[in-house]
Amino acid sequence: MYISARSDYALRAMLAVAAGGGETARPDGGDGGGELVKAASLARAQGIPLSFLQGILLDLRRAGLLHSHRGTEGGYALTRPAAQISVGDVLRAVGGSLTTVRGLPAEDAGYHGVAAGLRDVWLAVDGAIAVVVDRTTLTDLLTHQEQAPAR
Repeated sequence: MYISARSDYALRAMLAVAAGGGETARPDGGDGGGELVKAASLARAQGIPLSFLQGILLDLRRAGLLHSHRGTEGGYALTRPAAQISVGDVLRAVGGSLTTVRGLPAEDAGYHGVAAGLRDVWLAVDGAIAVVVDRTTLTDLLTHQEQAPAR
């Protein structure tokens, strides 16, 4: 599995929104209706180019993971609690399939002859990745941050 900068940035942005824009988690892990976080604040806090982040935020909004409010008091918020948004939800919103073979989703890979068994391997890899990313929520990651020892 290749994690693109776009996917990494999307997850970092979603975690920052869930944490209320700060570097530390809110006690509730984000409730889907919390304070609005501005794109510029997200970009600055996470070191993400603003123009790149705006496209990512649009994808996350279109996928129903974020909602936005316009205006000087506007910004972004989660559409549902952080405990109900998985890493897989975010990865699929910005990158499509979790596993690709020659640029196609693993389920679309086709082989014949001696290579016929490869499709099953790629599907198993995709399934294993899905188990991990679909069971890991934003709250899990924010909670892990709270429990991590200071370095």
